[in-house]
Amino acid sequence: MIGRLRSVVIDCPDPRALAAFYSALLGLPLDEEGTDGDRWVVISGSGHRLAFQQAFTLRPPTWPDPAVPQQIHLDVDVDDVEAAEKQVLALGARRLPGEGDDFRVYADPAGHPFCLIFGA
Repeated sequence: MIGRLRSVVIDCPDPRALAAFYSALLGLPLDEEGTDGDRWVVISGSGHRLAFQQAFTLRPPTWPDPAVPQQIHLDVDVDDVEAAEKQVLALGARRLPGEGDDFRVYADPAGHPFCLIFGA
């Protein structure tokens, strides 16, 4: 095992509105500690965590038409980001542009983005 699933992250134009929808649907309350303004909103409870990330230019999926695929990514907690990076790259991931003080962005072998979260 390289890491532990931290969040399922959903891109959307209005994170607070979508978080409110899923909060009501799933009975998961707003996680103020994990939320960062209106651009990153988290709901969590019972060992589950959903995050909503602002994406102004999001084109909604056209399911089942594959013209615009689904937009979602995983956040994975790791204890040692350097060791985890070596392992995911060896598995076929590639590093993508963009990172913060506590995360790095990668693409899985099929091109889907995911983040390694460290120091959290």
